[in-house]
Amino acid sequence: MRVKHKKWADPYLESHPETVSINPTEYKGKWQNRFEKDQPLHLEVGMGKGQFIIGMAQKYHQFNFIGLEIESTVAAIAAKKAEPLALPNLTFVRADGAGLDTYFAEDEIQQLYLNFSDPWPKTRHEKRRLTYKSFLTNYQRVLVDQGCIEMKTDNMGLFEYSLQSLNNYGMVFDGVWLDLHHSDEQENNVETEYEQKFAAKGQPIYKLRAHFK
Repeated sequence: MRVKHKKWADPYLESHPETVSINPTEYKGKWQNRFEKDQPLHLEVGMGKGQFIIGMAQKYHQFNFIGLEIESTVAAIAAKKAEPLALPNLTFVRADGAGLDTYFAEDEIQQLYLNFSDPWPKTRHEKRRLTYKSFLTNYQRVLVDQGCIEMKTDNMGLFEYSLQSLNNYGMVFDGVWLDLHHSDEQENNVETEYEQKFAAKGQPIYKLRAHFK
């Protein structure tokens, strides 16, 4: 569901370059410069309003986190939410997830998260799905050797498609959960806004973790 564009969003992003990068190509290969410490980089593509990536940065101080979002209003909401927390291991990017290899250097990212991505259910839109093979190619370029992808969704169709797509690409599965919230994996699970909403309705949350060979 798209958020209505807010007039304050773009001016906010432009006035907070220390928090949000709107020209990510200038940091290619130099993302560690945006953090207090040089630590392994974790990236969420399509962070929404930022609940997950902010929660991860609060919980795992040993990693640096980047939240990427294409919509200005949503990115600005996430940045405003994080602003009072002043987390030294978190930064944001307003950009299109299709261009990862233009924003990040080879082997720059350790782990990548895809949470509740748009399922694009129509067959003619298959190439827009974030687990389509062209996206996987980009992920592999920017991830370290045997870099990991984690994905969560409430959409069974997208989940089944993603399992097949990752398998066809030759990825190795480290875990598949068909009902995340009723599994041992839930113990350390950091939830997204959508996840809380769907889980409250009793819908199962699907999760996978896989790495490139």
